[in-house]
Amino acid sequence: MAARLTLHEVTLRFGGVKVLQDVGFTVEPGQIFGLVGPNGAGKTSLFNCISGHYHPNSGSITIDETEVLGNAPSRLARHGLARTFQHPALQLHATVLENVLLGAHTHLPGGPVSWSLRLPYTGRAEKDRREEARALLERNGLGWAADLPADELSHGLHKGIELCRALLMRPRLLLLDEPAAGLSHGEVEQFSDSIKRLREEEDITIVIVEHHMGLIAALTDRVVVLDHGRVLMEGTAAQAQSDPRVIEAYIGKEATDDAA
Repeated sequence: MAARLTLHEVTLRFGGVKVLQDVGFTVEPGQIFGLVGPNGAGKTSLFNCISGHYHPNSGSITIDETEVLGNAPSRLARHGLARTFQHPALQLHATVLENVLLGAHTHLPGGPVSWSLRLPYTGRAEKDRREEARALLERNGLGWAADLPADELSHGLHKGIELCRALLMRPRLLLLDEPAAGLSHGEVEQFSDSIKRLREEEDITIVIVEHHMGLIAALTDRVVVLDHGRVLMEGTAAQAQSDPRVIEAYIGKEATDDAA
């Protein structure tokens, strides 16, 4: 079941600097939600708070009705959260399939002793996860590369590998951090198609941090715009693109004055 994500007055400080201040919004189950804003707005810092890599100084983050603020990433995975990163962290000399299988750890039965003894059910579980990983690669156009070393593939395909790895975690809430960064036009279109297919086939909530406003407009139900660590506005992508406050935040007062 897709998760509901709710943030309330999330504040993050590094020393005396407020990186995020009183950030709050709700992502309804099944939505594709965009988190946008100019460079330095606090988008990735907020993602790091949601995914457990940063611990906010105050506020609340809940998945469904469960408070998860301050939880470690491994614990958040058990709540159904998975995340990709702007720069995919792959084992480049491992195969594409082996990289995807790293996402299986949250759904493997038993513990370290069971796996060290190679009990029968661990072998069956491993076989099932391998088949699931291959199927994910096929659905995302990467089946042909399953047994190739990851370092033989392009940056754009690395992002596809990371997406498959996240999906192997069977998330109810998926965070995508700048998935279009560094992709060609064709690769952006392929990624967009993958996310649209996810919406049709899976019961999942998706939150995207992205600068590519065309992609945000094509995919999202709603967006939140951050500026200097605060929520500037919330609405549809079309509303954000036409909001004078958002335009000013992106291009700056000086650029606006020059254009005039």
